[in-house]
Amino acid sequence: MSEVFPEPMAVVVGVCEDDDELRGILRSALERAGMTVRSTVSGTEALAMFTERPPDVLILDIGLPDADGRDVCQALRARGVSTPVLFLTARGAVTDRVSGFSAGGDDYLVKPFSLAELLARVTALLRRRNLPNPPARPQAGFVLEPGRHSIRQQDREAPLTPTEFRVLAALAAAPGDVVRRATLVAAAWPAGAIVHDNTLHVYIARLRRKLREIGSTAEIDTVRGVGYRLH
Repeated sequence: MSEVFPEPMAVVVGVCEDDDELRGILRSALERAGMTVRSTVSGTEALAMFTERPPDVLILDIGLPDADGRDVCQALRARGVSTPVLFLTARGAVTDRVSGFSAGGDDYLVKPFSLAELLARVTALLRRRNLPNPPARPQAGFVLEPGRHSIRQQDREAPLTPTEFRVLAALAAAPGDVVRRATLVAAAWPAGAIVHDNTLHVYIARLRRKLREIGSTAEIDTVRGVGYRLH
């Protein structure tokens, strides 16, 4: 196979996949294409490895042993990581793909897949490197922990339900911006779910309480008729 990227250190691809055999196959294929690979096996390790030094593209398995890969993606987005994410999954239903995009993913590949197709998708995502970087945003003082489904600030921690986690992660990924109700619903509930305004309001109230529990100064404002804003 001819090299897609002739400069060995020009491209760094992150791989988070717990299956040893598949992780090795991905590493070999990407390195043959001239890319440098940084790999990990769990969501917790992915957050530690890719938050401070984001790769150019992240290949992220959804079925991780300690967390849902979609929650890991949301947690990375909440930490200001804008790296394109390619999800790998054994589930190819439309609702599964929609949930991946709503969690901040950029592409979706169903197992089993062709390595040629994976390389083509990675190449397409790498084109985003040439786009201007978005302006830096101030990050929330708390940390979302997908493996523990919790919110933490220093030594204080509060548990979150999966839905609470996803609503807060969607808000934290766009600090200071108004996030529309429809966007929050798409991020936190299965595609096609009927979620009433009052239901979302109840979850926001719970999140406000949990932010206070951990001593966070972050606040969630209601923008009537539109959505909510974290600041």
